[in-house]
Amino acid sequence: MKKLSARRRHPLAAVVVLLLALAATGGLYAAFAPAGKAQADSSAQSLAIDEGKKLFAVGCSSCHGLNGQGTSDGPSLVGVGSAAVDFQVGTGRMPAQQPGAQVPSKKNVYSQAEIDQLAAYVASLGPGPVAPTTEQYEPSSNEVTNAEQVAKGGELFRTNCAQCHNFAGKGGALTNGKYAPSLEGVDAKHIYEAMQTGPQNMPSFPDTTMPEEQKREIVAFVRHTNDEPNQGGLALGSLGPVTEGLFGWIFGLGTLIVIAIWVAAHTTKAKKS
Repeated sequence: MKKLSARRRHPLAAVVVLLLALAATGGLYAAFAPAGKAQADSSAQSLAIDEGKKLFAVGCSSCHGLNGQGTSDGPSLVGVGSAAVDFQVGTGRMPAQQPGAQVPSKKNVYSQAEIDQLAAYVASLGPGPVAPTTEQYEPSSNEVTNAEQVAKGGELFRTNCAQCHNFAGKGGALTNGKYAPSLEGVDAKHIYEAMQTGPQNMPSFPDTTMPEEQKREIVAFVRHTNDEPNQGGLALGSLGPVTEGLFGWIFGLGTLIVIAIWVAAHTTKAKKS
């Protein structure tokens, strides 16, 4: 019986058993490892939403409602997305000190981690624009590519933005006490998010209207304009012909009057009298 049993055992039987064991182990890993990671990510997201809801109840619900549905003092936040929250809270516009025609930017009162939690909660209320990654809004570090982005961004800015923000991004007045804010010193991410979400009086530029690369080009132009020194001398606020003409009338005409008085005072007739 022992001899018969030995003859029935194939030499490759041990190899087959080993391969089956490895396959079973790999199958178990493939089956359970991704699920475990997804579960961990889901738990982290749920925790962020819960923490964000607590922050929202304290700092935002008095105007926007306990569930973000909006009130007479603030609009609904359903569907605004995480990008809108990151922009409004990150620039200090929200929470607003008081309602008005235009909510100005100020020093923010939340840390970036708290802003992310608020954004996670508001994003859970309904789908909307997602806060961008660094790769989406950061201009190229390559000098040649960056120069191309600045040139193209300048064309886009003059076509879509200069009417309100001024050709140099210095801002300008609108109607009924509203204004387009200056873009000087504004973070690149917040410029990108403003184009995504269209805060307050600004129109929104979704990817279907203005692709991601074009937004990045506008960011490159604004950053270049802010960083480059003014080569023209006195900028006069970079507001164009209005301030330049006013400057010319007041100081130019005033200088001519002073010169005329001096000349008249030094004529022969004036000296005799």
